[in-house]
Parts: sequence; C-alpha cells; structure tokens
Amino acid sequence: MATSSSTLPSLVVRMLRHGRLGPGLATLDLGTGAGGLAAYAARRLGDQHVTSIDVDPYLTEAASERLARMGLRPTFHAVDATAEIPGHYDRIVCTVAIRPGTGLRTVLGALHEGGRLVTTLAGTSLILTGWKHKTGELVGCIERGGAEFMLTRSGHDYPPALSELFAVASDEAGDETGTGRYPVMDVANAWEVRSMLEITTPGVQSRYSTHDRRRTLLLIHADGSWARAIGEWTDPPTVHQGGPRRLWDALERIRGRLNMEGALPLYGAHARVTPDGVVHLSRGQWSGSLGEE
Repeated sequence: MATSSSTLPSLVVRMLRHGRLGPGLATLDLGTGAGGLAAYAARRLGDQHVTSIDVDPYLTEAASERLARMGLRPTFHAVDATAEIPGHYDRIVCTVAIRPGTGLRTVLGALHEGGRLVTTLAGTSLILTGWKHKTGELVGCIERGGAEFMLTRSGHDYPPALSELFAVASDEAGDETGTGRYPVMDVANAWEVRSMLEITTPGVQSRYSTHDRRRTLLLIHADGSWARAIGEWTDPPTVHQGGPRRLWDALERIRGRLNMEGALPLYGAHARVTPDGVVHLSRGQWSGSLGEE
C-alpha cells in the first residue's frame, strides 16, 4: 500500500490560500510528502518561518535535500503527528487527512491562539478551516469544494484492512435480504455522499466493482456490520445485510435526502472543534459530529 503521494500543485496552492499566510507567521506543513507545500511556503514567507513534518524520515530527508538544491531550507522533523507536534504555530496546513478526536486534538494543541488551521477530515473529502479562540476551540466552516488526502499514519504502514469482513460481505447470505431503492454506486468516488456516511455511520469502508453491466458494492464496519448490493446497471439491486447495523439503509437515507433536497448540508456548514478534537457541524436545521467516542 502506498504510504505517501505527491499532491496536485493546484490543490497545494488552494490549501495555502485557505491558510491565509502572511509575513512573519510561523507556518507548519503537516504531511511533508514530496515537499511541495513546504517549498511554496518557504518561498513566500522565508525559510525561518516554515516547518514541515512527516512520520517517515525518508520523506523529510529527501524533501530537505530536494529543497536545498532550490536554495530553500525550511525546518524538517520526522515525528508522529498523531502523538506529538514540536513547537507552536500561527498557521497549520495539513496535506494529510486528520482523524477527528485524538489526532485533531494534537494538531489543535500546536496552534497558537488566534491561529488558523486548514485540514481535511479523515474518512471524508471535507476541507475544514477555522481560527483558534482563547477558549481553545476552533471556529470556522467547511469550505466549498472538497479534497482527497492520504490518512495520517503512526508507523511504516497503515493498519490492515478488514479483509476477513469483506470476504463475509462478498459471500454470506446475511440476516436480511431485500431490494434497494437506488442503483449501486461507487461510494468512494461520490465525495459528498461518502462524507455524510462517515458522519452518520463513522468508520464504514467500501469496495466497488463492475463486470460487464453488473455493479457490486460492499460496505463493512469494524463492529461486524456489512452489506452487499448487486444490480444490473441502473436497475434496483438485490441487497444482503448482516451484523448489528444496516449499512445499506444508512446509505439509502443519505441518497434519499440528496434526491429530495438536491444537495447535502455539508459544504458551507458551520464548524466548531472542541479542544478534545471533536468536530461539530451545523447548517440550518441539520447538525452532526465527528470524533466522539
């Protein structure tokens, strides 16, 4: 499994713009990768104001050498950002997806009062931006338009996927069989739908495949819940579900809302992050949270 990537330059620039950088502001690039964001920030602000961190020492060393050849020498650290972040900063721009809860709590702890955070939230395509208040809370919004970054990790690789449960979802009859209301979709690439699924049913994983006109979607959760939907192109699928939760039903509720209202209440939502890293979102009459135990 890949453990790093080079971010599209236009996305790097967009994340930096969200960060509202300025002269003299201590800026942290969280997720060194190839070093692109650190290079942009160092050129804009000066080396002495930019720090870049990554869990992989190979990436920080390679980026340091690469930028040095360009005459840029920001500070690099190889650290696990889910556990500790050296120093405190006026701006933190993340090019990895941060897990709400413990991971986001650590990031907030490294942000000065009055500082600004830009990050995507793990399991979603949502870009969260906000300012840190004297209460320790971050107050901001979910920006229009999404982004995809790799998850933060604590070691050389990510935890193994729930492959055994995917096997169950592929083969078992389940506790309940029915006909779905909507055609099978590739949830992973339907960013708004997947983001709302993460909010309503945190931790769901999916696999999508096609063969000729046959579409298959598997949904699983670490609590043992699973669903399998198989349908011919846009025909209503046959759905099998098992475990304590009905994952396909959760997905269909989201799709029903999307069809009825024409959009989901995510982009432009008000965001409040408490010091413990829990994200509270609201827009109109809707509200949701990420990172609660």
